[in-house]
Amino acid sequence: MSTINKKKEKVKEIVKRLKNEYPNSKCSLIYDNPFQLLVATILSAQCTDERVNKVTEKLFAKYPNAKSFASLSEKQIGKLIYSTGFYNNKAKNIKKMSDIVYNSYNGEIPNVIDELTLLPGVGRKTANVVLGNVFDVASLVVDTHVTRISNLLKLVNTKNAVIIEKKLCKIVEKKDWSILAHLFIDHGRKICVANRPKCYDCKLIDLCPSAK
Repeated sequence: MSTINKKKEKVKEIVKRLKNEYPNSKCSLIYDNPFQLLVATILSAQCTDERVNKVTEKLFAKYPNAKSFASLSEKQIGKLIYSTGFYNNKAKNIKKMSDIVYNSYNGEIPNVIDELTLLPGVGRKTANVVLGNVFDVASLVVDTHVTRISNLLKLVNTKNAVIIEKKLCKIVEKKDWSILAHLFIDHGRKICVANRPKCYDCKLIDLCPSAK
């Protein structure tokens, strides 16, 4: 069996076990529409999803869409998102993004990655979060958990997010692209914790060359 086929079989078993372990695995950000998820994902950079959800609960109740955000100034947005950290840069990107979505896309978030990544503050990771969760477009999100766990499992051997995405897409079944990140995030938070992994409790221990 070729190396790539061995990896395909291995990752298939990994996904199967993690689905059993985390049957309710899904995006932990709370949102009611694509625009809200895009804003929440931008806010989640260097911030916990829990903190973001606390901020957006009040934020989205008053400003639920691109039109309402476009009516705000960058300074006003900064005050509203202050507690998520790096608020100046986030506010700048959210303001520009909101203006473009409202004026150029009639208030609707584009569902094509090449268009999404042209929006201020939107990289491949953020775009893939939106595409996979609200548009049901097969997309594979690469965050710190996915990077760490895929390297520990020797599915990849790089920290470059773009390369990781390409390599994982070759060995993970397309139907599992979107769920993979949620599974790895849940596993990374509960078991495969950075710097203190609980290998003794891990359902993947026999599949992990890095297990201690």
